[in-house]
Amino acid sequence: MDISVLKELLLEESLCDVLIKVGDGEFKAHRIILCGCSSYFSELFCSNPTQKVFSFPDVSAKVMSVIVEKAYAGSVTVTEANVLDLLGGAQRFDVKSIIQACCDFLQKNLSSDSSIVAWRLAEHSQYPELREKAYHYILLHFEEIARFSQEFVQLSVEELTDLIEKDELNVRQESAVFEAILRWIGFAPEERRGHIATLLPSVRLLLMPIEYLVEIVSKDDAVRNNLGCVNMVTSTVEILRDPSMERPPTRTRLPAELLFAISGLPDLLPHYKIQLYNVRTDRWLTVYQNDEPFPKFCVCVHLQGSIYFIGGHGHGHLSSVQKFTLATQSWEEVGSMHVPRCLVSVAVLNGFIYAMGGRHSSETLKSAERFEPDTNQWTEIAPMHDRRADAGAAALHGKIYICGGCGGGPLFSAECYNPDTDQWTLITPMETARHGAGVVSYNGHIYVAGGWDGGNEVSTVSAYDPVSKHWCTAAPMLHTRCLFGIAVLEEQLYVVGGFQNSQLCSNVERYDGASDSWQAVRDLEPICVNVSCCVVEREPHAAAYLS
Repeated sequence: MDISVLKELLLEESLCDVLIKVGDGEFKAHRIILCGCSSYFSELFCSNPTQKVFSFPDVSAKVMSVIVEKAYAGSVTVTEANVLDLLGGAQRFDVKSIIQACCDFLQKNLSSDSSIVAWRLAEHSQYPELREKAYHYILLHFEEIARFSQEFVQLSVEELTDLIEKDELNVRQESAVFEAILRWIGFAPEERRGHIATLLPSVRLLLMPIEYLVEIVSKDDAVRNNLGCVNMVTSTVEILRDPSMERPPTRTRLPAELLFAISGLPDLLPHYKIQLYNVRTDRWLTVYQNDEPFPKFCVCVHLQGSIYFIGGHGHGHLSSVQKFTLATQSWEEVGSMHVPRCLVSVAVLNGFIYAMGGRHSSETLKSAERFEPDTNQWTEIAPMHDRRADAGAAALHGKIYICGGCGGGPLFSAECYNPDTDQWTLITPMETARHGAGVVSYNGHIYVAGGWDGGNEVSTVSAYDPVSKHWCTAAPMLHTRCLFGIAVLEEQLYVVGGFQNSQLCSNVERYDGASDSWQAVRDLEPICVNVSCCVVEREPHAAAYLS
């Protein structure tokens, strides 16, 4: 029967033979239509053929109206506001099409509020794909969920244990796991306090500072009142205080993101390697070594699970682009740029790669172009105002910013590109002219660090605020440097290698914007220069590199 006819019958309440009462409303309908979308109603009506009224006081009118709309019109509108209630109602009445629509919506729109509910509902609904995605979302966003989600405290002890024992649990400090346990216990302390003996063994106490163990963990009431937990904490403190004691093997948690570094310079350090930094272990490791050196002076960016090696110098300046797929460690040559570019500046915005300036033969370029992976083609865009090579570029708030560079000498100038209008606009010049600097978007600003000012490498750092259109000064790096890598990992800014006091260096440091301070981290070996850094999600793009 035509859908419009069915809806007309419903609106006119013509030939309706059943009344569905819910908590805050009632719906007249046709049995045969409801049976067509729900096996629950089919069994209910067949079991009660003469009954005219059916009551479901625990179901809302909003949910029932969507179910009725689906039965008569074949369509359903799922929103963030109704998805959880709608999924529960659809499960109640076994409306498989609505269950599937809700699961599809949740998979695309998981949040800290919905992920635990989706994880639990998917198990009962037998939707393994949603359950797996929700589970990984919880592991990835555990700190936020444990701190703010009301659903977190509703977990069973078995569910909480399952989460906190996983290597994939994304926590920057192990103390976050202990504090999550305390919040869970605090929701119902009388009945949950005893579960500390089940939960504490999943906390990796050996990764905690001694001070935290002594001042926080050992003094917690739930821990103090459980002899097994007291012994566990005491023995951990003893091991940490006495380096001569045998230390049990303890796995670190796996980070959600990894920092990749690719570096090298012709003749001095031809680059064959891709190296990875694990922030949890403060360790670098080589994850790929090529048989041939990568193109000299090429620049690398990450997009959609692949690292793109753009331009550089081989037998002359290059327009070619090589794509390295992380999951398969395979190479592919993709579309070439319109113009050969060495010392090119690159940035990624909205799924496109932008290549700007650089050098071709003896010419410094101001032309720019954009690569679309889906079409494998480069498109020329408006040229910059200034010719510049060896500049730094980054994306922020839907625009591309390029700063400094060399155009007959180090440049003070900076400009931004609006892809909506295909226009470049000069912005407030920097206070220090520089090329070979690191440029990155961080905390809503464009940061420019280090570089060569025409006489020396510098350590100064400036940040551009696109709202006020002013530059401000941040704390200088611990070392002067140029031609180094820069990236943001876990809300901190990392700089890697480069030239330092006219010498090649391997040191790495990171900047914390909250404290406006720099800290040395593990050196990258060997020494490295002309570095490109990329931050890549461990799942799904780089999980194999830590296995």
